[in-house]
Amino acid sequence: MVQTQSAHVVIPSQEALLEGVLTIPRGARGIVVFAHGSGSSRFSSRNRKVADLMGASGLAVLLFDLLTAKEHTRDSLTSEYRFDIPLLAGRLADTIDWLGRETITQALDIGLFGASTGAAAALIAAAARPDQVHAVVSRGGRPDLADEALGAVRAPTLLIVGERDAQVLELNHQAAKRLGAIHRLAIVPGATHLFEEPGALERVAELAAQWFLLYLGRRDGSSDTDGQ
Repeated sequence: MVQTQSAHVVIPSQEALLEGVLTIPRGARGIVVFAHGSGSSRFSSRNRKVADLMGASGLAVLLFDLLTAKEHTRDSLTSEYRFDIPLLAGRLADTIDWLGRETITQALDIGLFGASTGAAAALIAAAARPDQVHAVVSRGGRPDLADEALGAVRAPTLLIVGERDAQVLELNHQAAKRLGAIHRLAIVPGATHLFEEPGALERVAELAAQWFLLYLGRRDGSSDTDGQ
């Protein structure tokens, strides 16, 4: 069993204080930062399940909220924050900077795992922090909402989409053509948008962990494959 240390953290971002849980397995090669979207939070059962599976692979994980508790409550009524991609991306970039300052995490390469609109925030943050972000994974995400930032992304990017999530799959195909980085589109057979089918979420975690383990810890950003 992998030995881990876990702690509640509070991350400053402009006027907001963002709460999260930082889990670091002994000998972690890199850290994966989860960027939730569409009204989700660090308590999301899907993201927690994926985070646990990544931790079992030896990756450190930061599960945190891009919105404050007050904002989350308001967003649940108005949906006004979940599509505010610049806000989410800015807070994610601040979190990346925070990890670089903290003694316990500053030596770890950073990967971003974005779901839904959080995927767009992750790609924008990766473009804004090219020297700090070493890999990106999108789960059922909206990379198209990253718009012009797609061409500026340098971190190897994996787009994971369910086979039966037709609209999002098409949007991911279009976004992939605009990405400036090494990238791959992985389709999970039989899966819908939330990957609720038996084994689908486990497949997402497996694909994501493989991608992060391939690219985190390599300071030159290279690998033995082109990722295509």
